Amino acid sequence: MTAETQPLPRESSRDSLLTNPKVRGIVVQVVLFGAIAAFAWWIIDNTARNMAQANMASGFGFLGTRSSFEIGQAIIAYSSDSSYGRAILVGLLNTLVIALSGIVLATILGFVVGIARLSQNFLVRSLATVYVETFRNIPPLLVILFWYFGVLSLLQAPRNLPVSPIGVYLTNRGLQMPAAIFEPLSLVVLAALVVGIVASVILSKRNTAHQLATGERRSLLGPALALIIGLPVLAYAATGFPIGLDFPTATRFNLVGGFQIRPEFIALFLALSIYTGAFIAEIVRAGILSVSKGQTEAALALGLRRGQLLRLVVVPQAFRVIIPPLTSQYLNLTKNSSLGFAIGYPELYSIGSTVANQAGQTVEIVAIWICAYLGLSLLASFLMNIFNARMALVER
Repeated sequence: MTAETQPLPRESSRDSLLTNPKVRGIVVQVVLFGAIAAFAWWIIDNTARNMAQANMASGFGFLGTRSSFEIGQAIIAYSSDSSYGRAILVGLLNTLVIALSGIVLATILGFVVGIARLSQNFLVRSLATVYVETFRNIPPLLVILFWYFGVLSLLQAPRNLPVSPIGVYLTNRGLQMPAAIFEPLSLVVLAALVVGIVASVILSKRNTAHQLATGERRSLLGPALALIIGLPVLAYAATGFPIGLDFPTATRFNLVGGFQIRPEFIALFLALSIYTGAFIAEIVRAGILSVSKGQTEAALALGLRRGQLLRLVVVPQAFRVIIPPLTSQYLNLTKNSSLGFAIGYPELYSIGSTVANQAGQTVEIVAIWICAYLGLSLLASFLMNIFNARMALVER
């Protein structure tokens, strides 16, 4: 047999395993997981040894201890006799409130400014550009301090105020407004509102199915307003007006009654919303520009007005580009709420710091911070991924 016809040597099983991409991938993952586990165990063991040498107690039993400090803003019942655990829960709820309210305003502001950035009006386009370029290049903490010390702290004190015809007062102590007083029958009004919303959603889905089947688009504004507003108003009147208002009263030295929104919340809410809105505006502008010009020209050729063009053609397609980076901005706003400690807003980080100083359980408090912010971020990402999947382009 000649050299040309001799068979090639067979690879050994060892060599084939080493050259198999799947095997190499599994080996790398096992080694990496083992290294991470070993590093985590070293950190935990080292921390436990150091705490034992310093005679520091560990564990989460301190959460049931009396907190002995007050919190200026609490959604749930809280006093100085409440436990550390309840104080941290108050901080978590305050973080959720500022995050959700900030996300709503930042989204509205970002979409409006993002569309204005593409306006054909020079003044509107220039103002939107100045807003975006200004707030994108300023640290968020500076924006918070500006609203708190540069705006709200300079307002008039609540002394000898003129009577407000609508019962709303804005002073250096916050925003005072009428508070709703709910009687037992007010649950009927709430139920009517829920029924109206559900019925509007069902009506919208039927309207969409009818449009896909016949091409006819029915007006939904009138029936939706009748269900969402008219039905609760009828229930409100039929049950004898079970919801009243407690108007704040201006006295010589202070405001009495009503509902107060503290200046710390207002400053943090406005700062985070305006700051994040500048980034969302650029995301919206990029998403709109990603839509093919042919779509715009085709819509204009069909006689659509510019408002209809944006609402029915451009924005739905731009959502596919907008949603992923929009999720990141929502997460940034939620995490930036921890900057409220600089102005005394009782969010999770601020209250956790107070608990850590009093109880001396720094490691446990840091673990709570990590789990809380990680949980909020994962939850927001999960919800936005669901929304992104619903908005994805479905090819036929």
